[in-house]
Amino acid sequence: MEMRDLSKSLYDTLDVPESASADEIKKSYRRLARKYHPDINKSPEAEEKFKEINAAYEILSDVDKKRQYDQMGDSMFGGQSFSDFAGGHQGSGDLDEILRSMFGSGGGGFNFGGGNAGFGSSGFGGFSEPDLDLETKITIAFNTAALGGKHSVSFNGDTFDIKIPAGIKNGEKLRVKGKGQTHGANVGDLYIKVFVSSSPEYDRDGTNLTKELNITLKTALFGDKITVKTLYKEITVKIPAGIKSGQKLRVKGQGVVDRKSKEMGDLYLKLIVTLPKIDELDDDLVELMREKLP
Repeated sequence: MEMRDLSKSLYDTLDVPESASADEIKKSYRRLARKYHPDINKSPEAEEKFKEINAAYEILSDVDKKRQYDQMGDSMFGGQSFSDFAGGHQGSGDLDEILRSMFGSGGGGFNFGGGNAGFGSSGFGGFSEPDLDLETKITIAFNTAALGGKHSVSFNGDTFDIKIPAGIKNGEKLRVKGKGQTHGANVGDLYIKVFVSSSPEYDRDGTNLTKELNITLKTALFGDKITVKTLYKEITVKIPAGIKSGQKLRVKGQGVVDRKSKEMGDLYLKLIVTLPKIDELDDDLVELMREKLP
């Protein structure tokens, strides 16, 4: 039985493994397209490389075309790598029809026959502008993420302040318009991935916060009202009698705001009972405790 060639050079063209997700394929495509765009890369082979990258993305970004290619691999191109296959048809004017016959006529169409290829559309013919967006990352304080505020960013020799929205989560991205690359009259945006520092006082789970609160043995046994400082203000909390160490009390609305619903999360106070030092207690009390405590 003849073995079918299942090598898949389109994945090599986009520098991703065959197991790559759609997002990984798109990210690698954008990186390579920026690198080989003829307006940016003036090397002789850049334009042909750019066309191959866009061709590979046209196929691998389309669910149906990708499924067909994954089933057949480079056997669709006569066992050649896609680069060799495309190179053999450059300028012949019939590559468009060959690819359409392989994958159908839907989608953005195929265009390899010369012309000015650019970057910025879902296909790979008729592009006009390179991708001008840039990315960077910052680390902000825990309280700034919870409460919102300003943060100074230094990028590409420029320093500017950005607004941090209250409730932003670790790993979220912010867009700063007009801080990307410039191409003619067009300017891209800067996407900032935000990392949030940990807090020595709070643990965060979504919009809820947990804070440890030390209480005395007397308060744990008999209850009391104590003052607690939250992110926003000082509040008075009633501790019920007979509470155990490790139990939690919920304080509604003192967590972090949900950016979408605008609802406030809650604050959970984890009560830690601190035992008194025996040598600091009255001798009679110590003897009474020794005698009476179970």
